[in-house]
Amino acid sequence: MDKELEYAAYILGRSEIETALVITLPLAKRGILAGLVLSFARSIGEFGATLMLAGNIQGKTNTMSISIYNAFQSGNDELAKVLVLILILMSLLAITLTGRFIGKLEA
Repeated sequence: MDKELEYAAYILGRSEIETALVITLPLAKRGILAGLVLSFARSIGEFGATLMLAGNIQGKTNTMSISIYNAFQSGNDELAKVLVLILILMSLLAITLTGRFIGKLEA
């Protein structure tokens, strides 16, 4: 975003907080929302860090990716497939809702 817009707000008497709330955040909302969606999408598939840091404690550190791994390792392929489909649907839903939310913000 153009820093000149912030400088213009300062020259016109806006404080830093007012400038951030009225100028900067509205101009950056698409980027912030995109970052949130990408962070969510990245965290959905997180496997290694959860397994290495938190371990695989049944009922405590279970994430969807670890549940898929456990189902696959135990030979329960059907459960693994269902969990994968749920994970895909969650991702598609998040992307769709984000697209609609951005559309409403622009209107």
